[in-house]
Amino acid sequence: MYKILIVEDDNGIANGISSQLKNWGHDSRIVVDFANVMKEFQEYEPHMVLLDIGLPFFNGYHWCGEIRKISKVPIMFISSTAENMNIVMAVNMGADDFIAKPFDVNVLVAKVGALLRRAYDFGESSNLMECRGAVLNTGDQSFKYNGENISLTKNEYRILYSLIENRGKIVSREKLMELLWNSDCFVDENTLTVNVNRLRKKLDNAGLEGFITTKFGQGYIIS
Repeated sequence: MYKILIVEDDNGIANGISSQLKNWGHDSRIVVDFANVMKEFQEYEPHMVLLDIGLPFFNGYHWCGEIRKISKVPIMFISSTAENMNIVMAVNMGADDFIAKPFDVNVLVAKVGALLRRAYDFGESSNLMECRGAVLNTGDQSFKYNGENISLTKNEYRILYSLIENRGKIVSREKLMELLWNSDCFVDENTLTVNVNRLRKKLDNAGLEGFITTKFGQGYIIS
């Protein structure tokens, strides 16, 4: 689970971002003491910071510079001052991205996910796989959507893992049967069909209709 520090003095915006981040399986903390942002940063040890420019006491540029003195965590500015000079200033101070207000919170969270993947997916820092707003945790083999846990059998987890890992690509039925066979589970064509259908029903009931698409004669795909 990634930890994201939100440095935003508009409570409505901060709470909206925090709620959506939790729906995506992240943890978040909203700064309350804007005179001591670094104290909260060091206590929380976040994987990423969302940082407004216009803040009480010191602006976001100041805190970006302070964070960069001790950490390389990704920093994304969120600000209504989206002139080119402000964006250039943010990047020069060490920011990794910039999104202008007003913004769609889903777009913001998607950008957060992309930035986190670039920063951490090449290492061993995360067990999370995100796809279309759903989060598969390879550590405890849990699957969540909109903050709700979707219970999976071992076979359903293996099928979903393979499809998410290869998202955008067709995974053949043969490959899926081989995957399940290697787990010491007897699998034939009918067994695979039953498992996929049960998995689809669970996804549909959770609000993920059409999550898995059948490519007849080829296999399955998550677009």
